[in-house]
Amino acid sequence: MASTDVDRPEEEETATDTAAGDEEDTGAHVAPIVRLEEVAVTTGEEDEDVLIDFKAKLYRFDKEGNQWKERGSGNVKLLKHKETGKIRLVMRQAKTLKICANHLVLASTKLQEHAGSDKSCVWHAMDYSDGELKEEMFAIRFGSVKNCKLFKETVEEIAESLGEIEETEDQDASSAAGLLEKLSVTESTTEESNATEAAAVEDENKEKGHQEKQVEAEESSSTS
Repeated sequence: MASTDVDRPEEEETATDTAAGDEEDTGAHVAPIVRLEEVAVTTGEEDEDVLIDFKAKLYRFDKEGNQWKERGSGNVKLLKHKETGKIRLVMRQAKTLKICANHLVLASTKLQEHAGSDKSCVWHAMDYSDGELKEEMFAIRFGSVKNCKLFKETVEEIAESLGEIEETEDQDASSAAGLLEKLSVTESTTEESNATEAAAVEDENKEKGHQEKQVEAEESSSTS
């Protein structure tokens, strides 16, 4: 009787383990209540080539408070559009990906060293990061002197190249205007010359007609 009582817990444990094993390995598959599908996320940068992509911290100057305020930390990029060739500066905050700078690089874009720091530079731009064009003064600080130097040199090269293109276009426009002016003068001179010749022919015809009348009058007098 005693041995039977001792063996009983082992049998119960074995039965419990078997039941637990059956519960764990049921092989059942539970379908999710909500089915999530992958969504393609567009950034607006798909048609642009990346020229520069550096980590940095951006600041904007608050005119009302007369102080610099942090705009965000993240990656600053120089992007060139594949079709138009236009180049813009875009920076997004690292965690939220919110745009904190978005403007074109123009011939008038000029970067200067900020507060004597070789890791920072400052510039003015017509920015569109808040959904409307606003004149802003930005300052940016990089993690290394190398990145800051390369960023500054790249922007300056782009601005210089755009300046040369604009100068060439202005020269072409001036040349075209000069050519049109010459053509206008030539056409005007030709018209005046034609008018003079026409007037001379008309005077000559009048003179001939006058002479013919005189001859007819003389002949009529001699006949009578």
